[in-house]
Amino acid sequence: MVTDARRRQDDLERFLDAILGAGVDIVQLREKDAEAGELLRWGELFRRAAERHGALFTVNDRPDVALALGADGVHVGQNDLPATVARSILGRDAIVGVSCHSKEDHANAPAEADYLTAGPVWATPTKPGRSGTGLDLVRSAAANVERPWFAIGGIDPSNIHRVVEAGATRIVVVRAVCEADDPASAVKELIASLDRRG
Repeated sequence: MVTDARRRQDDLERFLDAILGAGVDIVQLREKDAEAGELLRWGELFRRAAERHGALFTVNDRPDVALALGADGVHVGQNDLPATVARSILGRDAIVGVSCHSKEDHANAPAEADYLTAGPVWATPTKPGRSGTGLDLVRSAAANVERPWFAIGGIDPSNIHRVVEAGATRIVVVRAVCEADDPASAVKELIASLDRRG
């Protein structure tokens, strides 16, 4: 689950407890334009919520902030700090994830990355200007990627069965939960769809 700090809704702590209580096992703080001080304040809420629920907490893009917060790891994109640098900042025990948008990204992913993504499967406003990769990338990841990987991008209860059929066993979501009337129920529905795989 990737989420911002819920400034508009002003319900961050309640939201985190709801989604983590419903079964989210990794929660990532993603605030692209925030300054480090803001990320640290919000990140404390994320870290404490993750600890309460026995989940993992990661930070998007910022290994320095992840280190300062004692987060479990960081997620970096193709044009962010390289995974090698993130690993050197956070140490060998941290989780380092890398966004991948093509078969070439998967093939060339650095050894320092613990997990990769495959997507965005469908175009999404959280990645403006990036077209969807389609399900072929999910199928390719299922066949060729040997480390853990997550399908991401436009996945929701109406189409999750398609990514599961294509071979995904892990997903990342943003809007499907963040914009849901009942985020906890949305989490449970998505997990149930994943659990029906195979």
